Amino acid sequence: MSSSMLQFVRLSAAMPEKRPAEDRTLDFNEIYRRFQRPAATAQASRCEQCGIPFCQIHCPLQNNIPDWLMLAASGRLEEAYRVSSATNSMPEICGRICPQDRLCEGMCVLEQSSHESVTIGAVEKFITDNAWDEGWVQGPKPAVERRQSIGIIGSGPGGLAAAERLRAKGFQVHVYDRHDRAGGLMIYGIPSFKLEKDIVERRTKLLADSGVVFHQNFEVGRDASLDDLRRKHAALVIATGVYQPRPLSVPGAALGGVHRALDYLIASNRASFGEEIAPEHNARDKSVVVIGGGDTAMDCVRTAVRQGAKSVTCLYRRDRANMPGSQREVKHAEEEGVRFVWQTAPEMLKGEDVVEGVVCVKMHLGVADASGRQTPTIIEGSHYTESADFVVSALGFEPEDLPQMFGAPDLTVSRWGTLKVDPGLMTSLPGVFAAGDIVRGASLVVWAIKDGRDAADSVERYLDAKSPRQAAE
Repeated sequence: MSSSMLQFVRLSAAMPEKRPAEDRTLDFNEIYRRFQRPAATAQASRCEQCGIPFCQIHCPLQNNIPDWLMLAASGRLEEAYRVSSATNSMPEICGRICPQDRLCEGMCVLEQSSHESVTIGAVEKFITDNAWDEGWVQGPKPAVERRQSIGIIGSGPGGLAAAERLRAKGFQVHVYDRHDRAGGLMIYGIPSFKLEKDIVERRTKLLADSGVVFHQNFEVGRDASLDDLRRKHAALVIATGVYQPRPLSVPGAALGGVHRALDYLIASNRASFGEEIAPEHNARDKSVVVIGGGDTAMDCVRTAVRQGAKSVTCLYRRDRANMPGSQREVKHAEEEGVRFVWQTAPEMLKGEDVVEGVVCVKMHLGVADASGRQTPTIIEGSHYTESADFVVSALGFEPEDLPQMFGAPDLTVSRWGTLKVDPGLMTSLPGVFAAGDIVRGASLVVWAIKDGRDAADSVERYLDAKSPRQAAE
C-alpha cells in the first residue's frame, strides 16, 4: 500500500469549492468549481484501503474505487484513469450525477465511523476531466472489424454504454434516437447545473469519431418498424428509457399552468443550446409549486429558481428522511431558496382556466409498507391552500407501450410495462436485447451504464454462438 494513504486521521473530508447560491442561481453552469490537483490527490489519500471495499460492493458498476484512489493519491493520474474507465463508460458523468451519498460514499467505512466518507465522486470527476485535458481519453479501437452490424434504439446512458462496448469488439454500430441530439435524458432531462451539455457532447463525438453511426430524429414505429431494424441488423439493443409521466390524478390537473416535469425540463434544457424557451415553460415571476420528492422534482425546483420564479415550493407526502431523491440535492435546493413542505399532498388544483392554487392536505406517516417505508395517511381537517400559478408534476415515469409503438406485438412486457428479459438481457424476440430503465423501471444513470455494458457482452455471446466470428473483408 502507498505510504500516502490512510490520511483520514489528519485530513478532513472536503469537496471542491461550491459557488455561492446568490451567484450560481443566476446561470445554469455547474455549481462546483474544479478540484485542483493538490486538493484532489489529498482527498484520495484519505482512503482507508479497506480489506472489504464496501464502496466498490455498493457501486452498480463494481468500480475498483480503492485502487484508483490510491493511484490518484500517488500522483499516477493516467493509471488512475485507466482503472476507472475499465469498468465505467462515462466516469466523468457518474462523478457529476451519481447519488454517491446513497451508493459508494454512503457505504464508506469512514462515513460509518464518524470521519466522513472519502469524496469519491469529486475525485472521480477530477481524474477523468484531467484525462480529457491531457488527451488520454480515446474512443474504442477494435483490434478486428466484424461485418455484423448492431442497432441500438436510444442514445441515453444505456445505449451509449452498449455502443462503446460493441464498437470496441469490432461491430458496426448504429444508434437510433428520436431526439435531435444524442444523450437522452443526460442532454434533455438533467439540467446543466448538474451536468453541462458539452460534457455529454464530447463523449458522443468520441463515439462518432470511432465509427458509431448516429441516426437522430429517428422514431421506431414511424421511420421504421422493429422488424425493419431486425432485418437490417444482426442484433438489436433497446435502451429507450422510460418517458411516460405518472399522471397527477387530482381535480384540476388539466388546468393551464400545470406542467409535466419532463416537458418543463426539456424546454429549459433546449434553452441551453440557444433555443427560445416557450413562454408557457418559463417560470419567471411565477409562484411555482413542484409536486414530488425525487431527483426530477429537485431538478425542477432548482430550474425554476434559475428562471427567476417569484417563489418555489416543493410538496412531498412523506418526510425528508423518506424522500427518494438525493439529500445533497435537497440541501442545494434549500441553499438556493426553495421552500420544502413535508408530509403534504395535493388534493385538488384551483382555478378557472389557469391554476391559481393547490389545495393541500397534511399527511401522517403510519406503518411501513412492503418496501419498508412508512405509508402516508391523511390527517382529517388539515386542508389548506398553497398559492400557485405554475405547477409542475414530478411524480416519476413509467414505460411507454413499446409493443404498440414499435409495431411488435410479440415483444413481451411485465405487468409494469417494462420489457421482460432473460438473465442475458435478451427479450422475448431472438436477437433483441434490452438495457436500462426500460427493463428495470426508472432508475439511475449508473445502472443504465451497467446494463448497456452487460447487454453488449450478451450480444457478442449470442452472435458467436450462432455463427463463426465474422471479420470484415
